[in-house]
Amino acid sequence: MSIFPIHDGRALSHIERPYASWALIALNVIVYFVVESGGLAKVSQASVLSFGLIPAVFNDYVVLPADLDIVSDQLTLLTYAFLHGNLWHLIGNMIFLWVFADNVEDAFGHVRFVLFYVICAIAAGYAYVLTDPTSQAPVIGASGAVAGIVAAYLMLHPRQKVWILALGRIPLRLSALWVLGFWILFQFYAVLVAQPGDEVAWWSHIGGLAAGAVLTLVMRRRGVPLFDRAPPIPVPPAIDIDDRQGRR
Repeated sequence: MSIFPIHDGRALSHIERPYASWALIALNVIVYFVVESGGLAKVSQASVLSFGLIPAVFNDYVVLPADLDIVSDQLTLLTYAFLHGNLWHLIGNMIFLWVFADNVEDAFGHVRFVLFYVICAIAAGYAYVLTDPTSQAPVIGASGAVAGIVAAYLMLHPRQKVWILALGRIPLRLSALWVLGFWILFQFYAVLVAQPGDEVAWWSHIGGLAAGAVLTLVMRRRGVPLFDRAPPIPVPPAIDIDDRQGRR
């Protein structure tokens, strides 16, 4: 689906800079170029097998060769989310993270945002494992965690205008409700029409969306409203006329 967000223009209210979001982007980029030996060429297959999430390995149906069995099966529920199959895969996820993560971090705070991101990644990975427990195809990528951020942003700021490139070339400014709502609907549509052998783990996106929606309800800062609702205006206490004028 050729929709690329460019900018949302929403100012931060609670934090000065989205340091956690920047750190996550940097970590994904470093892993791609250093650990995976990425670039314009293919990434290292060994890194994908070692750190990617393979349901058959996770469920002990298959055992990796000793030289590839570097981290525990449980840890791959997180490590997979920092790997990417190619440069465009990385860029696509990082664009969504760059545009939308800062305002989610603003609503959560730095530490809770990182925890939110990690839980969304784990939930997305586990959704993939549950829906295809014997698959030997590794899943990699930040898409599941990004899906959680999409859900959070949509619940927080559905009315915010977002600049996008439609079809990769047409600039449009639409509300997040339309942009992200359409993206979410497409994920469910893709699950329904998915064929065996598809390269995209659509169920991991659904798992990330579900986790992001639930966590937003409980992890956002106290007083941060949902759905762009204005915070309640405090009502000043009533003043007794006799007190204001002085009792006689």
